[in-house]
Amino acid sequence: MTYVRDDIRTQWEGLDLMATAFALDGEVFRAVPGRRTLRVEIGDRMYFVKLHYGVGWREIFKNWLQLKKPVVGAANEYLACVGLQDEGIVAPIPAAFAESSGGIATRKSFVLCDELDGYLSLEDVTDEWDTLPPSPLAKHRLLYAVARFAKAFHTAGFIHRDFYICHLLAQTDALERGVVELAVLDLHRARRFVQIPRRWLLRDLAALLFSTLDLGYSQRDWFRFIRAYTGEPLQESFRSNEKFWLDVLKRAHRLYAEGQREGIVKNRYTP
Repeated sequence: MTYVRDDIRTQWEGLDLMATAFALDGEVFRAVPGRRTLRVEIGDRMYFVKLHYGVGWREIFKNWLQLKKPVVGAANEYLACVGLQDEGIVAPIPAAFAESSGGIATRKSFVLCDELDGYLSLEDVTDEWDTLPPSPLAKHRLLYAVARFAKAFHTAGFIHRDFYICHLLAQTDALERGVVELAVLDLHRARRFVQIPRRWLLRDLAALLFSTLDLGYSQRDWFRFIRAYTGEPLQESFRSNEKFWLDVLKRAHRLYAEGQREGIVKNRYTP
């Protein structure tokens, strides 16, 4: 499977697609074993490229033993970005994608996407809330926007598997006007289902809740989120899915406890 948009095809005409992508140089945003993410300039436009070098059999076996589907390349991200675009959900727009032949453990692949220019991660938007608290209106506006976005994302059949607010972006110009317009990125682990299994939906929502626990939202705000996400009166949601929402909360608390041990949370939340 290969995709090259016309603007990239023009820039790379006559060049080997895989070799050219893997030779790109730019600002490194993430580098982990088997994968690098760079911000690069091609022509006069900025892109992000995610390069997958092959995960190796050890990682594949580890995922299989944990009953997880291993992520072996860039195809997940490419397909998720295309699918979300088709659903009208803002995500990076693919400009090129390709993968090499060979076994799944050593297969190389890449996806090149347009930069989401003019967006800021919600982690950055809320970073100073502890010292510069937003107005109640701004807090609630963001809460409802995230709830609606999460609902649309899941209704389209997608799960993120890293559904933290750092991977949700707000359009900055709209934000200055008091409007929250969201996008999602970092979709290399995303999956799509005809009907999302309960455990995957629970994990996504727990991750989202966990990543907001230091922001000063109250229990009443959590109830507001549930009501906005389900589109149902709160009593109806609890009558039909009380255990599900309690399990979401319990998992979010476990994630927060892990975050405390690892020193990655602000310790502003008390369960």
